[in-house]
Amino acid sequence: MARWEPGARERLVLAAVDLFSEQGYDETTVTQIAERAGVTKSTFFRHFPDKRELLVAGQETLSRLLSEGITDAAPERSPLDAVAAGLERASGEMGPMNRELGPRLKAAVAASAELQERDALKGVGMAAAMTDALIERGVAEPTARLASEMGVLAFKQGFDRWAGAARADDDGLAGHALAAFAELREAAAALR
Repeated sequence: MARWEPGARERLVLAAVDLFSEQGYDETTVTQIAERAGVTKSTFFRHFPDKRELLVAGQETLSRLLSEGITDAAPERSPLDAVAAGLERASGEMGPMNRELGPRLKAAVAASAELQERDALKGVGMAAAMTDALIERGVAEPTARLASEMGVLAFKQGFDRWAGAARADDDGLAGHALAAFAELREAAAALR
């Protein structure tokens, strides 16, 4: 069995998503995931504390990228423009593996209450990171929270569209996330 091969983390995520889809989250063991990925059980635990954490792999990176995009936005940009910059930064880092996993991951989450809870916490973490970055820019807390929640919703909608879009006419996750964000901005303006 291979130990410390390059890409072990990615192989573990792929194996878990496949097994969750095939036999369900509750029925899948860490041992099965490790075997499918071609690593030892101890290698699994070097990368993840438990199987639930597999499905939020990269959450810290995603939150950091969203926050950095907001922080790096020009000071004169509005809170919503800064959130758009965060979406663009984070979306630009998503690659083919993220896209391939999207539909399978969504199905696995839909089939497990435990994973739905973890997925909701992921959204909370993304919103908190964006809110903190906006507050650091001097944005009032209520405005920062609202802009951040819109950003999370746009990211999720954009990701769903991107994962389901035809490859030939695709403009990447950033294009889908920013289009979803523009739609939400229009909807918010219509609330007046």
